[in-house]
Amino acid sequence: MRPDDGVPHNETDRGNFDKDVDYNPEQSSSDTDDSSSDHSTQAGVKRIEAVSKAWTKTSLIIAYVALLLIANVTSLEIQVTGVMARYATSAFVLHSLLSTIYVVQGVVSAVIKPPMGKIADVFGRLEAFSISIAAYTIGYCMQAGSGNVQTFAGAQIFWAAGFNGLQVLQQIFVADTTDLLNRALFSTLFDVPFLWTTWAGPEVANSILTTATWRWGYAIWAIILPVCFIPLAISLFMNQRRAKKLGFDVPSPFRGRSAFQVAKNIWFDLDTFGLLLFAAAVALILLPLTLAPNASGGWSNGSMIAMLVVGGVLLLAFPLWETSKKLAPKAFFPPNLFKERTIIAGVLIAFLYFMAFYMSVFPYFSSYLQIVQHKSQVTADYITRTFTFSSTVSSIVVSLIIKYTAHYKYYVTFGAAIYLMGMGLMLAYRTEDASVGTLVGTQIAVGIGGGFLNVPVQLGVQASASHQQVAAATTVWLTLLEVGGAVGSAVSGAIWSTYIPAKLQLYLPAENLADYATIYGDLTVSSDYILYPPGSPARIAINRAYQETMRYLLIGALCCAAPILPLTFFLKNYKLDEMDQKVVGNVIGKAERKERASGQHQRWKFWKR
Repeated sequence: MRPDDGVPHNETDRGNFDKDVDYNPEQSSSDTDDSSSDHSTQAGVKRIEAVSKAWTKTSLIIAYVALLLIANVTSLEIQVTGVMARYATSAFVLHSLLSTIYVVQGVVSAVIKPPMGKIADVFGRLEAFSISIAAYTIGYCMQAGSGNVQTFAGAQIFWAAGFNGLQVLQQIFVADTTDLLNRALFSTLFDVPFLWTTWAGPEVANSILTTATWRWGYAIWAIILPVCFIPLAISLFMNQRRAKKLGFDVPSPFRGRSAFQVAKNIWFDLDTFGLLLFAAAVALILLPLTLAPNASGGWSNGSMIAMLVVGGVLLLAFPLWETSKKLAPKAFFPPNLFKERTIIAGVLIAFLYFMAFYMSVFPYFSSYLQIVQHKSQVTADYITRTFTFSSTVSSIVVSLIIKYTAHYKYYVTFGAAIYLMGMGLMLAYRTEDASVGTLVGTQIAVGIGGGFLNVPVQLGVQASASHQQVAAATTVWLTLLEVGGAVGSAVSGAIWSTYIPAKLQLYLPAENLADYATIYGDLTVSSDYILYPPGSPARIAINRAYQETMRYLLIGALCCAAPILPLTFFLKNYKLDEMDQKVVGNVIGKAERKERASGQHQRWKFWKR
């Protein structure tokens, strides 16, 4: 589809748009093809195309400054709450369920991105941003007020919905307002705050834990984030009004429709049943991996087997649903996207990248450092946050290189090699006497590899999609990246909760054997070097159990990272400055393209940065 398709420039276009609103599920989903007709572009896409034509340089700067303000808040929040989660689960004497928390986050993160992308396409960007901020705030409030681990885990649904909705909307906004040469650089803007929050986060968290409780580590963000959203909301709202005054407004696709017609349109546009299938399948398969070792009867527990069986059936049913033009004419995983080898390779790289990450760096590496390496909470978090810092720096570097070379594939291959090497170093230096410098060095290597992987792969996937499908391609990529993280969390949780209790019972001396459950369930106990001093039989047993288990996790992570390198060879080597930029209106960048409009060729307007 051409980028200007469906943007009404006169009353005739508006009339045609309204006539085609009532959704026919039997209609071919031609909107996934570049040659689709005008009405195939969804309302939110038409609206952002219209709004893009109304952007001024000043209004676009204000929008990006507002987004950067939000990015600073959320990046600091991640650093602080990442510490709080360990102490929250330990407060409930269930530190081992930390991986379950991350599985819940991963599942919600995976399934929320497609509908959030769809909401942005169907209703508009401002509406989708508002929903994300509201969910984010509810999650903070629930986490702060949780009285048990079940409520705390349930809060992850809202938190993850808000966080990941905001993440995908930031990337969609960048895709709407930049050309391909500048997109990687501007996508990386939202990672820049990690350069300072990485180091500030552990100190802020320690200050909160010292002066208040872990609950305040969540509560403060319920106040700060909504306030910081106000400038962005005003900017988007005012620009929509300006677009309307300039004649670029897109009417509501639901105008003059009955409640039933509106509900039917939303059902098909959001692919509601497909979303539920996917969410249920992923959750039912992954959650038993972390719950079974702690459940009564373990894997012989009938509910665990039932969850796996039902989840497997739903997972098999999901592609059947998504490929049916009658049942899912607007599938949130458009089948034709997976005809592009770059998209296939890109989503596999994302899946394996995050799976390896969640079996190595998160969620248990910080705990390992506190328990086995006898590092303080702040030092342990500084070591693991080195990954965040180095990946942010390397992503900025690779974005600048892409901007001036117009290539991306070579850097993905380089990043894959470094990432694999970093995982190998983590395994090699997983020893009790490893120095801080060695531990930091492994995180730098993994971070550099991750930075060179993440941004270029996403750019390649976006370059393979039409403008109507940029949001879909972005959400598919981010969704499978999060599924990889959820799988990694589930596997690491299964390994952690299976081997550590067994090894503690095997290695602990007789006088401490009765304490194994408390040691396993509470980080503050297992890392207490006064209660279990260095050189004591109990400390030797504890460190041995955690060290051997960490070795299993890192072997798994290395196996996951290994296929990434050969997958990079399947990416197409796009020359980005020679491609259709797939954006409409006033966008950031220096590029020009001819497009057909009423039989004439028009030039795009670009701002030189």
